[in-house]
Amino acid sequence: MSDRSHAIVLVRHGETQWSREGRHTGRTDLALTDRGRAAARSLAGRLAQRRLQLVLVSPSRRARETCELCGLGAAAGTRTELLEWDYGEYEGLTTAEIQQRRPGWSLWRDGCPAGESAEDVGARADIVIGELRAAASEAAVFAHGHLLRVLAARWIGLPPCAGALLMLATASLSVLGYERATPALAHWNEAHALE
Repeated sequence: MSDRSHAIVLVRHGETQWSREGRHTGRTDLALTDRGRAAARSLAGRLAQRRLQLVLVSPSRRARETCELCGLGAAAGTRTELLEWDYGEYEGLTTAEIQQRRPGWSLWRDGCPAGESAEDVGARADIVIGELRAAASEAAVFAHGHLLRVLAARWIGLPPCAGALLMLATASLSVLGYERATPALAHWNEAHALE
């Protein structure tokens, strides 16, 4: 692999009603709250400073709306691989509600009945990573908390379950890059990562 210097900016969508309530929001297609829209708009200036030649977005409304409010909607290519973790039977539930049904449950270890495992999400993230590395240009990815955590873990060569170690707030920016030719995390979970 040659020496690389381009950055990959990860953008988690703004707040939704369910993210505010701590509910697992996989395939339920929710809009941003007013607060989520304001937070997404606040990212636009920092993203405008970048030379983004590739913009990828999840098909989910909350991710597309965030991308549009950041001024990049027209340039974005939709990728189904960027959909959030499929929580199956746990869709819409909080972790506490799930643990009442299944004490000791961990998303990262146990996955979701009728949904996905960490390895399933990792396989989707790997497809996106392949596209990002092939592009060899600055890029932005608009997606979801758990998916982006898995994508970051896979970027640096860790198993998908290592995403459990990476907290990620709504409307946050993170940057993936290279330390010489080695994939690395440049910034993580920062509202001002690009300033």
